[in-house]
Amino acid sequence: MSESKLVGGCLCGEIRYEIIGEPVFVSQCCCKDCQKATGTGHTTIIGIRGDQLQMAGTPRTYTNTGDTGGSVTRHFCGTCAGRLYTTGDLPGDMKIVQAGSLDDPNQVSPINAIYVKDKPVWDMLDPNIPHFEGMPERPTG
Repeated sequence: MSESKLVGGCLCGEIRYEIIGEPVFVSQCCCKDCQKATGTGHTTIIGIRGDQLQMAGTPRTYTNTGDTGGSVTRHFCGTCAGRLYTTGDLPGDMKIVQAGSLDDPNQVSPINAIYVKDKPVWDMLDPNIPHFEGMPERPTG
């Protein structure tokens, strides 16, 4: 049996990646930080262990302080600004990949929605998954 693999990259194709193995989680995130970073009401994120991500190309980064007080670093293409993944103090070795950067985003499905306390009234979330006001306890991978 072969190991699962998700493949993606930025808009212009300068940066490519592979995720080896199953994600730890997939969530819809409505936090204000994600809203500002993506220009949307929520973003769908894929949580993986750091060693699951294999990159071809070198992303640029931007770091700020997140809702929980830890640093949040976004990794994106320096040419097209396509957002790829996020790292930070609090998720530790976890990397949070943007599901929209996958070549086939239909390969993943969210298991929950988080930070719904920040959700704009016009944004629509899947009503069939659990919704959390903030960050639920997550598996550590």
